[in-house]
Amino acid sequence: MATRTGDAIWKGNLKEGDGRVRFGSFDAPYSFKSRFEDGQGTNPEELIAAAHAGCFSMALSHGLSQAGHEPKEVRTTAKVHLEKTAQGFAIPRIELETVANVPGIDDATFQKQATEAKNNCPVSKLFRGAEISLTAKLTG
Repeated sequence: MATRTGDAIWKGNLKEGDGRVRFGSFDAPYSFKSRFEDGQGTNPEELIAAAHAGCFSMALSHGLSQAGHEPKEVRTTAKVHLEKTAQGFAIPRIELETVANVPGIDDATFQKQATEAKNNCPVSKLFRGAEISLTAKLTG
């Protein structure tokens, strides 16, 4: 299987420093303000959210197809919560929200496939220590 890479550089101290993250053609700045406040740039949690949304969407599409229900579209948003705990910062929960256009499927079958995708996509497996919630809706 493939090995994927990304890299980051950080210059300076935590609050006044800044850095860049890169992978593939993506190259963006990040900083204390973009992570903990509302500053410009990205942050690790946004990257995790995009990765989880992408992984889940692919897993759901695959599961639906394997079950004989070819999806027209699967759109997913992941909300990654960074919170301060007694042990420092942690990601205790991730909310997945998906809307899919899947002709001819009933809601119970769709919910089963969505739950399977949530439990088994590789990024969900990576974050088993976090609570991962799911809201799944059919459209179209």
